[in-house]
Amino acid sequence: MMRSLILLGATGSIGRQVLEILDAHPEAFRVVALTAHEKVDELSLLIDKYRPEFAAIGSEEQAAVLKNRHPEIAVGYGETGLIEAATWRREDRSTLLVNALVGSCGLAPTYHAVDLGRPVALANKETLVIGGDLIMDLARERHVQILPIDSEHSAIWQCLQGNDKAAVRRMIITASGGAFRDKSRDELATVDADQALQHPNWSMGAKITIDSATMMNKGFEVIEAHHLFGIPADKIDTVLHPESYVHSLVEYTDGSILAQISDHDMRLPIAYALFGGSRHPNPTRFLSLESVGKLTFSRLDPDRYPMLGMAYEALNRGGIHPCVLNAANEAAVRLFLRRSIPFLEIENIVRRDLDHAPSCLHPTLDDLLKVDREVQTAVLRQYLK
Repeated sequence: MMRSLILLGATGSIGRQVLEILDAHPEAFRVVALTAHEKVDELSLLIDKYRPEFAAIGSEEQAAVLKNRHPEIAVGYGETGLIEAATWRREDRSTLLVNALVGSCGLAPTYHAVDLGRPVALANKETLVIGGDLIMDLARERHVQILPIDSEHSAIWQCLQGNDKAAVRRMIITASGGAFRDKSRDELATVDADQALQHPNWSMGAKITIDSATMMNKGFEVIEAHHLFGIPADKIDTVLHPESYVHSLVEYTDGSILAQISDHDMRLPIAYALFGGSRHPNPTRFLSLESVGKLTFSRLDPDRYPMLGMAYEALNRGGIHPCVLNAANEAAVRLFLRRSIPFLEIENIVRRDLDHAPSCLHPTLDDLLKVDREVQTAVLRQYLK
């Protein structure tokens, strides 16, 4: 039976790979809504190919262009357009929302889809970093599945299959180390954005590539794992694994460690999520163990990567703190990519904002969105005078 699917962030790295999976299984999914941030020509081509009922783009002007080209479909724009897309076909709770957005803009669409009782295949880290308690509580109330697309969380999900979660001793999330894994703290003082964007193992979007270099990305994944799998922070470890073939591991109380190993190819975890945890042929590259040769692991030094510690701190403090962590980081990364601050200033900005986070233990969606805007605006205003 063909399933309806909504894709937020269709022109990004994850979005394009989602569409590759759909192309490989045309019998399985029908696209009913698509969104893009600003690539109006690319989105227009996708509309021609997939014939959705609704599309949304970043601005009103771009929406007018789309509507002129595609008068047969409904068109929206901005934050409202994302929510319209996420809740398209409100009466159909089986429609799958794939959230491949980058940044805090992914939270509200996820919330409104879950509130409808709609399952979500989630690649947007910020949804659970900012609002993990809110989203997961609502998902449990609405009996909704949150299906992880991130390779690390997909790996944990796969390693948990068929096992008793009560027997989990710890979850181990691997880290590539990012573009600067071989540099000392002193050397980091002079690195620039062009260097930071040269990930040693794969090509990703700019934001996540910078987060990989600071190790904030791994901190976000710790927070996500806590919410997705209901495991306390002190049972989630991280380890440096430069080859990046072991995507995560689960250690059980009998001493067994299960690992999920595959090539550097996001199409595998994407397909696993789209099909709800069942395995289907897809365009993923197969891994030759002989060509890998060896797998190495080492400790992540908290002094070398202080932002990983900040993520654990925000998770343990709870409430509004993870939201502040994300907002400060999102604004700081934007400044770094604009060449407005040096690399190490990213962690200084996050540290200051986390230290001055307001007290709010049980934030609502409106609270989270308000604090996110305020923190990001304050950071940008301070450095873009």
